[in-house]
Amino acid sequence: MANSGQIGRLLIGLALVTAIFVAAGLGDLLLFIVILVVIVMLHELGHFVTAKWAGMKVTEYFVGFGPRLWSIRRGETEYGIKAIPAGGYVRIPGFTVLEDVATEDEPRTYRQQPFWKRIIVGSAGSAPHFIIAFVLALISVCAFGVATSNVQIGALEHWDGVAQTPAQQAGLQAGDTIVSVNGHVLTNPNTVHDVITHSVGKTVTLGVERDGRVRDVAVTPKDGRGVRAGGVELAPLHDKSPQGFIGIEEGSATASVNPLHAFGDAGVYLGQQTKLEFSALVHAFSPGGLSSIYHQVTNAKAAAHAADNPGTSERPVSVIGAGDLGAQAVHAGIQYLLELLIVINIAFALLNMLPLMPFDGGHVGVAIYEWIRTKKGQPYYRADITKLFPFLAPFLAVLVVFAVSLIFLDIAHPIQNPFH
Repeated sequence: MANSGQIGRLLIGLALVTAIFVAAGLGDLLLFIVILVVIVMLHELGHFVTAKWAGMKVTEYFVGFGPRLWSIRRGETEYGIKAIPAGGYVRIPGFTVLEDVATEDEPRTYRQQPFWKRIIVGSAGSAPHFIIAFVLALISVCAFGVATSNVQIGALEHWDGVAQTPAQQAGLQAGDTIVSVNGHVLTNPNTVHDVITHSVGKTVTLGVERDGRVRDVAVTPKDGRGVRAGGVELAPLHDKSPQGFIGIEEGSATASVNPLHAFGDAGVYLGQQTKLEFSALVHAFSPGGLSSIYHQVTNAKAAAHAADNPGTSERPVSVIGAGDLGAQAVHAGIQYLLELLIVINIAFALLNMLPLMPFDGGHVGVAIYEWIRTKKGQPYYRADITKLFPFLAPFLAVLVVFAVSLIFLDIAHPIQNPFH
């Protein structure tokens, strides 16, 4: 049971940690960490609620890991906070066939439940992430509108040693919205970037909306190899092909929506982001994706280029990188924070459903396999998961190396601020 001493020590510890973060100028990071912990505990809440509904025994629901700072018992479940705020957990006895469980608790273990209940409980952690992402998308759509295929100029760049960039020469301004390229209405927000990149020395006609009026603006991209903006190269000199730049920071233009359509727009946005995240996840673990990470780890210039171009880089981030981006998003404003949290929740949901132990998807996969192997009228088939270990070991080794590589990159070459 909790006592006043535990609560007092907990409050003092929280106050001390907050003071240290604020004094170090890391208040944005602390706020983002708190948000992540809440998200993780909502993930665990999905397992907790469905396990209780399924009649399973839940013995612990804790924030953090390590030494126990505070706890309270209600019925058969202990709730509390532990010292290391690296997530949280729910303990359901018998989550694998290897776990030793008291004889009297065996009927209420996870492993003794029907397959459909085990699949629901195993999948229930990812479901809250999609719900959170949808709610955040709905808030974003109502507050800031929906993204369009048009491109808004967030700011004009200043190139080192260059009097005027092509954008400045053409008279472009921050806040302008690009609605067409070479007479073609934009149907993809990447079109502007792609056309400019491949049009070095060639005149590009941009349809620019300003103050409700659209006019054509002629601009000639320059080769960005070796050109620096704020000391950062636009493109490395060793690149074989020229890359066009005009000196603008591109952002997605938005359009306001009818509140009656907001739910549908939020659903469409969530579907688009899920598709992008799934593709990114597949690419990250593909031969090409793994090769790209290896190249960045072994080539400092390649790593620096990927970090300096967050809009085009396909480099994933580690927990450290996510924390850095989260602090930047908090500082940049609520719109950027909402966008990042939507991406993070979708990524959490997809990663947790990887069909590998110890991910939730691994437990769901085992339950499905046992359901397939169980013959009608026969006792439940129980898979011997120890036979999976030789097959899982190489995958887990790749995951460990992958994670360590991302941590190294996020420390040595942190991604530059993508929130402008």
